[in-house]
Amino acid sequence: MPTAAQVLGARAEQLALEYLQAQGLTIVERNYRRRLGEIDLVALDNGVLVIAEVRTRSTDAFGGAAASVDGRKQRRIIRAAAQLLQRRRDYAALPVRFDVLIVIAAATAAPEVQWLRHAFEA
Repeated sequence: MPTAAQVLGARAEQLALEYLQAQGLTIVERNYRRRLGEIDLVALDNGVLVIAEVRTRSTDAFGGAAASVDGRKQRRIIRAAAQLLQRRRDYAALPVRFDVLIVIAAATAAPEVQWLRHAFEA
C-alpha cells in the first residue's frame, strides 16, 4: 500500500508529464531508476534531451520544492543521466538539458506547474 507521500508524488509526476506534453515535448522515459540515481521524466524538446526532476511540497518551509534539488540530488540525477546515455546510444548524440518541474498544490483540484528550464548543469 503506497504512503500518502508516494501517492502525492505520483500525482505530481503525472501532472508534470501532462504539462510537458501540452508544451509540445515527447516523453520517452519515465521513472528511470538505477542504483546511482533516478530520473523522473526524460523528454525530447526540439532535438534536446530533457532530464526532468519533479518536485512537490506541501509547504515552502526549508526553501520549498526548488531548494530541495540540492547539490547532492543534482549529482544523483547527473549520474543516472550518464547511465541512461550509456545504455541509449541514440540519446547520446543529443544535447542534454536538466529541468525541474515544481508542482504546487498537487493534491487540490487546481494544481499549478512551474517549469524551471536549465535548472542546473552537469
